[in-house]
Amino acid sequence: MSDRVETIKVKPTEADMRLDRWFRVHFPDVGYSYLQKLLRTGQVRVNSKRAEANARLVAGAEIRVPAVVRTPAKPPAATGLKPAMGVSKADRTAIERMILFEDDHILVLNKPFGLAVQGGSGTKRHLDGILAGMADRFGGERPRLVHRLDRDTTGVLLVSKNPAINPAIQRGFIKGNIHKEYLCLALGEPAEDEFEITTGHGRSAHGIFRVYAAEHIGQMLLYGSTVKGMRTRFAVERRLGGATLLRAFPITGRTHQIRLHLAHLGHPLLGDARYGGPTEWRGQPLHYHLLHAERLSLPHPRTNYSLELTAPAPAWARDDWPAEPPTEGLSAS
Repeated sequence: MSDRVETIKVKPTEADMRLDRWFRVHFPDVGYSYLQKLLRTGQVRVNSKRAEANARLVAGAEIRVPAVVRTPAKPPAATGLKPAMGVSKADRTAIERMILFEDDHILVLNKPFGLAVQGGSGTKRHLDGILAGMADRFGGERPRLVHRLDRDTTGVLLVSKNPAINPAIQRGFIKGNIHKEYLCLALGEPAEDEFEITTGHGRSAHGIFRVYAAEHIGQMLLYGSTVKGMRTRFAVERRLGGATLLRAFPITGRTHQIRLHLAHLGHPLLGDARYGGPTEWRGQPLHYHLLHAERLSLPHPRTNYSLELTAPAPAWARDDWPAEPPTEGLSAS
């Protein structure tokens, strides 16, 4: 086999693409772990310099590709792995575009609105199922969700690629070592710039999530549900006249926690019709609630190295909003 290397220029259409994603497009047989090894040993370089897998590329950059990468790999049958059935190329491409961070143990996605993370009544297409169908992409192991976001909540979602680390991640959530930060656009203007709320959380007789008074925490309801505590801290980011951009820091992790607390305070999320939020703002229809998981901070479950994972703020969090709501992403239908 020749030791020659090839230099490939980044196309204008590939500008701002991550290096690891560029390799998945051009050399799909090169797994993430193998690419990391090539980068560590300097066999793959960008503009003759060493680079990280998550480096953003610029148009015209020159990528050094060794001959060993360009040699076709054995077909999947030889490795015992077969491409999954039922996952379209479009779904696979969409997942690749969602990736914010990846190593041998975890996968971090920027989830779009309209995509359920798990299946349920009437939900046949969801993130958990798509990832299961991409086991061949992840070395044969099915990636596992370790927390959830609502269907219409966007932003950072942590996924485990290695079952051995799942207990460490769950301990991190329980002990409060994993911190979440959300952006949300709420109706009205709170009186204070910073405030915190603690209430009870439970289900009504019809299974609907609702807020209970804090003194009811621990109480067993007649229909078998126990009231659990939920606590959220909020900080005003920007007042907009009739609405407020807030940062939310959930200290507990109950279902619909931020949505419930804001509705209880009389400031429901814009677009959150379920909890009393308006479905139109400044003449523009709102097709989903405006809640974005912007940041997740945690110790890496294997190395204990501190990670801060950020999903870019959505259009509705910018000064020039409203604009057309985003239409990209996977349909949940």
